[in-house]
Amino acid sequence: MIKLPAGFKALIFDLDGTLADTMPIHYKACQLVCNRNGFDFPEDYFYQEAGKPTLEVFRNLILKLGIKNVDGDQLGIEKEKVFIELISEVKPLKIVAQIVETHQGEIPMAIGSGGQKNTVNLTLKAIGFDGFFDSIITCDDVQYHKPHPETFLKAASEMGVKPHECLVFEDGHPGLEAAKLAGMMTIDVREYL
Repeated sequence: MIKLPAGFKALIFDLDGTLADTMPIHYKACQLVCNRNGFDFPEDYFYQEAGKPTLEVFRNLILKLGIKNVDGDQLGIEKEKVFIELISEVKPLKIVAQIVETHQGEIPMAIGSGGQKNTVNLTLKAIGFDGFFDSIITCDDVQYHKPHPETFLKAASEMGVKPHECLVFEDGHPGLEAAKLAGMMTIDVREYL
């Protein structure tokens, strides 16, 4: 069970790998798309980039691997399509889902995700959590992505709470850094999975 600190007035949840057990499905989609193009998607790089927007991750991967004649943006778009085809395989992460269920309707709650809005909404629907949140902030809603704090600051603003009153649940270093830069309390859910 996750022990919550005192003093929070709102909760913000990352989605992928935090509330929804999507990371294996996202990795499967990445690998399928890359394999179609003749290379592997490095698993360590996948988890290192957790929380960043898909297109940015693929653009950086193509540069990192020095691959020519492959468009990172196009790969990212293909990966999102494959993920949506696999979305029925996604399940909620129970230990975090229980916190959402316990606090729904009691205090403001938000999603702060590096995912694209359409994919985030489909994921929430797939795990049965659409309609639970007062604010849903995705990479489509901000100019600067995690580890920049804009995602979480915008969620706090939309919920009408001060940043230091927010407790953020995250599973990636960029997201944890973003929440800390925003002045928010954090819980690294990886310690409980």
